[in-house]
Amino acid sequence: MSLGQRLKEARTKKGLTQDEAAKRLGITFQALSNYERDVRDPDTTLLKNMAELYSVSTDYLLDLPFIPIVLREDSGEALNTVYAALAEDHELLAFWDELVKRDDLQIMLKQVKDLSPEAIRRIIRYIKIVEDEEVQE
Repeated sequence: MSLGQRLKEARTKKGLTQDEAAKRLGITFQALSNYERDVRDPDTTLLKNMAELYSVSTDYLLDLPFIPIVLREDSGEALNTVYAALAEDHELLAFWDELVKRDDLQIMLKQVKDLSPEAIRRIIRYIKIVEDEEVQE
């Protein structure tokens, strides 16, 4: 799948029209259309903004292979387990990418490594729900 196809898919999954997305990104409707039709490629700043707006990773948009990061040597196995469980859910994966940067969640990595992929996805969804509720308050 091309970058343009992934951009369009991510936008539509987010429930945005081209016009709405273009306005939120600060670009013209025509520019967004050109990106989605693979006429032009967005610059890195715009690509990052698109990924944030669509709740996906830039790696997903660029169709890069899944290569998990390891923050600490002792959390590598657990982190790989979580990434594998979230690999097909790009919105949760993008959310998780932000969570793993928090030191207070490192202990959670050790706790989830023996859980099933579905249990890991449920835990991450719960955390996202709680965080979304706090943002709305």
